[in-house]
Amino acid sequence: MMVIRFSDLCAQGRVQGRRVFIRADLNVPQDEAGNITEDTRIRASLPCIRMALDGGAAAVMVTSHLGRPVEGEFKPEFSLMPVAQRLQSLLGRPVRLQADWVDGLALAPGEVVVLENCRMNQGEKKNDAQLARKMAALCDIYVNDAFGAAHRAEATLCALAQFAPLACAGPLLAAETDAITRALAQPRRPLVAIVGGSKVSTKLTVLRALAEKVDRLIVGGGIANTFMLAAGLPIGKSLAEPGLLAEAKAVMDAMQARGAEVPIPTDVVVARECKASAPAQTKPASAVAPDEMILDIGPQTAQTLAALLAAAGTIVWNGPVGVFEMPQFGGGTQAIAQAIAQSPAFSIAGGGDTLAAIAKYGIEKQVSYISTGGGAFLEVLEGKTLPALAVLLERAKSLDA
Repeated sequence: MMVIRFSDLCAQGRVQGRRVFIRADLNVPQDEAGNITEDTRIRASLPCIRMALDGGAAAVMVTSHLGRPVEGEFKPEFSLMPVAQRLQSLLGRPVRLQADWVDGLALAPGEVVVLENCRMNQGEKKNDAQLARKMAALCDIYVNDAFGAAHRAEATLCALAQFAPLACAGPLLAAETDAITRALAQPRRPLVAIVGGSKVSTKLTVLRALAEKVDRLIVGGGIANTFMLAAGLPIGKSLAEPGLLAEAKAVMDAMQARGAEVPIPTDVVVARECKASAPAQTKPASAVAPDEMILDIGPQTAQTLAALLAAAGTIVWNGPVGVFEMPQFGGGTQAIAQAIAQSPAFSIAGGGDTLAAIAKYGIEKQVSYISTGGGAFLEVLEGKTLPALAVLLERAKSLDA
């Protein structure tokens, strides 16, 4: 990835005495009282902040979006105050929250300041150039470390990177793009992708893109049901999209044409309703009754897929293969998770449900790289260049020129 890296600037001593503006992704979940319920994204932002402080930055400014506030309106529920307090605790040093910061702010030497929710600023979501120029005047170095938001063309992500004196990628953004490049652009073969989810339509472009790259494309959940239907198997009253059978068939044909494969389940776990109290039954994929729903892959299919993952060189995982939140329908996803954990392949996983499954089955340390991005991760899988990353690439080119 040919971008300027913040780590390199620090190593070169170019951060000493500079005002550093970090766009992080601190959009964390909160309960009704505003308490942070899960702080992974805040913890992921710490290396960049510490890097700036250790590099001798004159001051460090950090901002992020939180929720979806109305631009130009302040509402306490969208304030970054809880984030600033958690950062202060994790960093072990004072962290100040600054409201109304766009037109300038006073900075003490070595201070860490959280700039209030950037989406409250008029023009943020429209990537407004005038707003970005004001923000650029606040800093000497702009650092984008918000991979989870890098698919959005917003002022603190794109226009600010254009106008800042120097723009670079933070350690989290750099690590994310390096990992995905390793998995997709320079993979060790065989390359196996797992794409789960409820609908083909939400991941159709991902499936099309992966069909041109991977050696095995494992589909799960409602997506698998549509593929099973396209393969001529009965799916009863399972969640599926009959209108996309031609698209599913096209993906299978494209894979087959180049000697690749979309493995279709040979056995499944079914029930008459998707409830925690519903009794589960395993049966051949060809024997699903009209009043049954497919809610997981069966043990035979899980064993077949586990063997594919054991032999893989690279694994990309996005989405569970069953309703894993319910124990009787979680066997397939658990088998996939354990197979990835035991595989010698380089593995990268992303997406909210995938991360929940990784946590549930305790394989965090066995996955080579866990992405913090949801929509951004999917767009990279689609083969798109993220808008925020595109700006950094252009800035690096202009510097070389």
